[in-house]
Amino acid sequence: MILLRITANRWGFLRGAFDVGCRLASTSEGALKRTPLYEFHRDQGGKMVEFAGWSMPVQYKDSHISSHLHTRQHCSIFDVSHMLQTKVHGKDGVKFMESMVVGDIAELKDNQGTLSLFTNEKGGIIDDLIVTKTDLGYLYVVSNAGCAEKDSAHMQAKLREFKAAGHDADLEFLDYALIALQGPASARVLQAGMCDDLTKLTFMTSRISKVFGIPECRVTRCGYTGEDGVEISVPAKHAVQLAESLLKDNAVKMAGLGARDSLRLEAGLCLYGNDIDENTTPVEASLVWTIGKRRRTTLDFPGASVVVPQIKGKTTRKRVGLLSEGPPVRQHTPILSPEGKVIGEVTSGCPSPCLKQNVAMGYVETEFSKVGTPVKVEVRKKVVDAVVSKMPFVPTRYYTGK
Repeated sequence: MILLRITANRWGFLRGAFDVGCRLASTSEGALKRTPLYEFHRDQGGKMVEFAGWSMPVQYKDSHISSHLHTRQHCSIFDVSHMLQTKVHGKDGVKFMESMVVGDIAELKDNQGTLSLFTNEKGGIIDDLIVTKTDLGYLYVVSNAGCAEKDSAHMQAKLREFKAAGHDADLEFLDYALIALQGPASARVLQAGMCDDLTKLTFMTSRISKVFGIPECRVTRCGYTGEDGVEISVPAKHAVQLAESLLKDNAVKMAGLGARDSLRLEAGLCLYGNDIDENTTPVEASLVWTIGKRRRTTLDFPGASVVVPQIKGKTTRKRVGLLSEGPPVRQHTPILSPEGKVIGEVTSGCPSPCLKQNVAMGYVETEFSKVGTPVKVEVRKKVVDAVVSKMPFVPTRYYTGK
């Protein structure tokens, strides 16, 4: 869900190790925003880089591959406090949210969330976000740091129109930290600091709880790695306390944006700005499942007149997974037919630490989108064999309670 923008030339190795959708920038450290964990990251040996206007850790003392594998085998802490957290209040809050997104928010149960998409009138994806319907009368929304200004402006503009039409809704932008604990050991680690039974908190459900003695934390079972895990929204003044409490367990390590990106790619998850954008529809992006069945009938989300016919019809291109050998495949790598015709482009790619082969995703002409279709990729002016693959590349392990 993030678009990395890396500063500091010494992190150029990231471009050679894995695709983080980054560009080098000259933004000075002093001009960047800082999360409540900024000094803590530095004390822990975090290597700080610019990301969406924030100073964030890209890596710690462990190598990127070690950090990636530790998350898959144990669990890691990711600071995602830079993401935009919003509460939507008012008796018409659900209707307000549905005026902007493709999901069926009304059908959600209390404390259940869903991945959804802000769309424009052409059906393009403005951003991806998670919307949770709480039992406290408001919606809890988390959207991307790289789109924070755009998203907040979009929601505020829609709110003015909504209220002018006589509806009841309001926005509250939160100044909370957000800590993601990801990996198979995460529930065991977190349970030590909670009275609530985490076996009852399943994937994409949420609750307010005391965590390691810190009151008023929102714990949501979700994440961006494909592993079981949680995101904890915590009052900013308690963020360091929470991180320190989690790190007391030897299974927990700090992890940075580099591992977060390769983990999400193995899980087949989109990176906004790389794999989806305002010129991509949910159907082209293979995200039809985010569109609520009722919404497909009511046609009352932005761009519905474009998107819904695509569901029953056919788009000219489609997002697919790719596996290849040889040199790593990067963003903007041309995808070729077996005969050498350009049929698409890679949007994200990296060597998979788990599979020990190259994984990538990108868009191809629809006739080449079937799993198992042989294609080619042009890497450093050399043509390399590849094959269209199902995603996720590495099986996801979300906790469903079964």
